[in-house]
Amino acid sequence: CPTVGNFSLSITLPLFFIIVLQKGLKENFADAQASVVDCPDLTQEPFNFPAKGICGKPRIADVGGVPYLIPVVQKEKVYDLNTVAKDIELPGAFILGAGAASSKILGVNAELIPIVQTKSEKKPAVNGSYIAQINPADKGCLLEKYSGKYTDCEFGLLANLYASEGQPGKVIEVKANGRTGELNFVSCLRQILEKHYGEKPVGMGGTFIIQKGKAKIHIMPPEFSACPLNTDEDVNNWLKFFEMKAPLICQPVIVSRDPGFDLRVEHTHCFSHHGEGGHYHQDTSPDSVQYLGYLLPAELLFRIDRPQETHLVGRD
Repeated sequence: CPTVGNFSLSITLPLFFIIVLQKGLKENFADAQASVVDCPDLTQEPFNFPAKGICGKPRIADVGGVPYLIPVVQKEKVYDLNTVAKDIELPGAFILGAGAASSKILGVNAELIPIVQTKSEKKPAVNGSYIAQINPADKGCLLEKYSGKYTDCEFGLLANLYASEGQPGKVIEVKANGRTGELNFVSCLRQILEKHYGEKPVGMGGTFIIQKGKAKIHIMPPEFSACPLNTDEDVNNWLKFFEMKAPLICQPVIVSRDPGFDLRVEHTHCFSHHGEGGHYHQDTSPDSVQYLGYLLPAELLFRIDRPQETHLVGRD
C-alpha cells in the first residue's frame, strides 16, 4: 500500500509547552501536572511491552480508514505492520496504537491493540498485541494476547499508529485526576495542542494508564453489518459498549488538526491484565478517575492507503 503523503510535525519542547499542557488539563481536571521525565522501562509491569521506551525518530502513521469499514466493509483491505514500518522509513520500528484486527486471520471482526517491535535485518518481529472481541459464550469482552494464537503482524481496514525506535529517553509525563469538564483525556490533550498551535498540525503518541475509575469502551461485533451504516447513530447501534474497570493501559494517537490528509485525529485502544479492553471513549467515574501518561510529540506524519471515497461517520 503506497504512502500517499507525509508531513512534518516537528516541534521543540521548551518549558512553555509543558506549561501550556498543564494549564489546559487543569481546565478539564481537578488536578493536573505535566513534566519532562525519563521514560519508564516499558518492558516492566504494568506495560510488558517488547521495547523499553517510545523515543527515537517518533512518527505517526494513519493507515486505511473508517471508510473501509463503513458504510460497507471492504474486507480485502489488509496490511502488515512490518510493511508499515518500512513505508514510514523506520524498519524495525516499535509500534503502538489502535486499529482493526484482520478478519482474514481471525475469521471475525475485532479490535486490535497493536504493540509490536517490527522485524529488522537482525531480529524477527516481537508481537505483544492484544485483540478484544465479543465473547461468543456470554457476549462480554474476550481479551486475548495476539501471539497466543497467531504468528503474523497483520491488521485490517484501518489503524492509527505511533512508531519510534523504542528507545529510552526524555518523555512528557502527564497526570490528571478528577475530571471536571466534558472532554475525555485524549480529546483534552488534542484540543490543547490545536488551540496553542493553530494551523500547524502537531501529533503525539505513547501510552497512558487509567489507574483508578471506570471507562466507557466499545468492541465491534464479530460480524460486519449486513446493512450499510450511514450515520453515527447507525454505527453506535451496531457497536457493543461496556463499562470497564481500571487499571487500563491505553495507546493514544493524536493529531491536533488534519492538514488535508483525511485523518482520524484521535484514536485510542486499551488492554488490561484482568481481561478487559477495546476502544476508549471516556471515563465514567469522573470524580475518582486518575490518568498517568507518557507521551512524545512526533516528527513526521505518514498517510498510507488513503480512501478515495470518504466521509466523517464513525470517527469518534
